Amino acid sequence: MSLIFRWIVNALALLFVAYVVPGIVVASFPVALLAALVLGLVNAIIRPILLVLTLPINVVTLGLFTFVVNALLVWFVGSVIPGFSVAGFLPALLAALILWAVSLATSVVLREARR
Repeated sequence: MSLIFRWIVNALALLFVAYVVPGIVVASFPVALLAALVLGLVNAIIRPILLVLTLPINVVTLGLFTFVVNALLVWFVGSVIPGFSVAGFLPALLAALILWAVSLATSVVLREARR
């Protein structure tokens, strides 16, 4: 149940990002659901590989390069999903930051709900 909740919250966050960040377009809620699903799969499969490959840069930047990796993944998903587009790196970086904050808040809410 928490997986579906996270998926819907991330889709709503993508719609919010499209409203707030110029350069990001989400055509509809079903497109946001699909983009959130693909972004979750990409984060689960490709992101760990990229983080291992960029470990030296991540150590030097004290982990801040992780946001760059997240932005590149958002940009990649924007190029794969029709109806979800990201105009460049800076909008992708802003989207990654907002999605990270929403994911953090969702994790806190779900953790408190379990208690």
